[in-house]
Amino acid sequence: MHRILAGPAYPLYSVSQTRELEARLIARLAPNTLMPRAGLAVAKLAQAIAPHAQTIWIACGPGDNAGDGLEAAAQLQSWGKNCFVTWTGSTNKMSSDTALALQRARAAGVGWCNEAQEVPTKIDLCIDALLGLGSQDRPIQGAIATQISQLNALQAPTLAIDTPSGLNPQSGAAMGLHVHAQHTLSLLTLKPGLFTGQGRDACGTIWLETLLGHEQAAAPAAQLLASPPQPGRRHASHKGSYGDVAVIGGAPGMAGAATLAGIAALHAGAGRVYVCLLDALGAHIDPNQPELMYRAADTLSLQSMVVVCGCGGGQAIAQELDRLLALPTALVLDADALNAIALNANWQNALLSRKARHADTVLTPHPLEAARLLGCNTNEVQKDRLAAAQELSQRFDCCVILKGSGSIIAAPGQIPQVSPTGNARLASAGTGDVLAGLVGARLAQGLPAFQAACASVYQHGQLADTWPEKTTLTAGRLAQALSFV
Repeated sequence: MHRILAGPAYPLYSVSQTRELEARLIARLAPNTLMPRAGLAVAKLAQAIAPHAQTIWIACGPGDNAGDGLEAAAQLQSWGKNCFVTWTGSTNKMSSDTALALQRARAAGVGWCNEAQEVPTKIDLCIDALLGLGSQDRPIQGAIATQISQLNALQAPTLAIDTPSGLNPQSGAAMGLHVHAQHTLSLLTLKPGLFTGQGRDACGTIWLETLLGHEQAAAPAAQLLASPPQPGRRHASHKGSYGDVAVIGGAPGMAGAATLAGIAALHAGAGRVYVCLLDALGAHIDPNQPELMYRAADTLSLQSMVVVCGCGGGQAIAQELDRLLALPTALVLDADALNAIALNANWQNALLSRKARHADTVLTPHPLEAARLLGCNTNEVQKDRLAAAQELSQRFDCCVILKGSGSIIAAPGQIPQVSPTGNARLASAGTGDVLAGLVGARLAQGLPAFQAACASVYQHGQLADTWPEKTTLTAGRLAQALSFV
């Protein structure tokens, strides 16, 4: 068992893949082996995270997740803890393994409560064994809803088995009422929904116990994004070695967005950065960042540059899209460029044709922009972020960064990546422009689109995670904190 931290590239498996792995293990092992192992793992983790807890409530649901909880209760009771179980299942519908776990819990002297209200008022630790992988799209109601509400109301920490009840482990979407756990022990595999959408808030600290199931599916559904390598720079190089970035955006009143993208590209190591404001009256030099070169877009030869397009572009960006989508060079499309493309079938076709011309493209939508491109609403995107990112990448044959909690990077032929970095400090104006500029710099330095997107998302989030406490994170400070080594 180990704690999941940012850095390694952990495979993430779908619920169906996990169930297939479980079935293979059950067939290979002696009867009634897997559930006791799971229960022991839960009990050990409970002891580790709350060593002084004496009174423990184990909330058990109708399925095999309850069996894991009952096994844990039996172990903890035998170690001198005072365990109480609530159970919403039925002896007529339980599996044989859960029936044995129930017998062991009763034999160990575990306390029994018919309803959550009967649980002692002073609880030191709660264990959520209500739904586990059964938390799919079912509405939460009745006794389970009552217990979830009470778990969330208690001051005691909660350890969720496999998945916080009410959270879809595949998508990370919560079905309204769900458990807010401080710790989650994922069994057999890690699931994508623990790391994206509402999963990061619901799960707390995530732990993995493979239960000796070291055989995995050949190809995971996704992967937890790994820390990128730091390439450094050769002594025998010059500014031309690291590429040129042109940022086109900054309509009237929004010059700051394009400037932020330019500052980010500069600090991330692009050789030269040009900022092309669509506001004719905008500033033509930033005294705080004189390295940025302000130009009119039509005065630049963009054929050999990486272009970052759309940051603060407003409606004015539309006049640039015919030319930019036809470029043979790499293109980062953000914000208003995406909104304009979503409304124009010709531009959508031009975007799709870029891959055939070997021109790299990275789209950086937030959920609303993704919904516009897909012709749906934001709720549908957030209901399955992984699927939405993959659909976008397939539809436009390019790399997509779906921003948000657990940003997702998808591209045709690549295993989708879910970022473990980033936090709510990034929820402020301009941080998305910084990410677009960072991607542009990575492309200018020669990284292919998917690798550039992955490295940028990881670094962008990592900066937020390591930001000094009591220091406000603004987009300008974030852009200047970037580095290329």
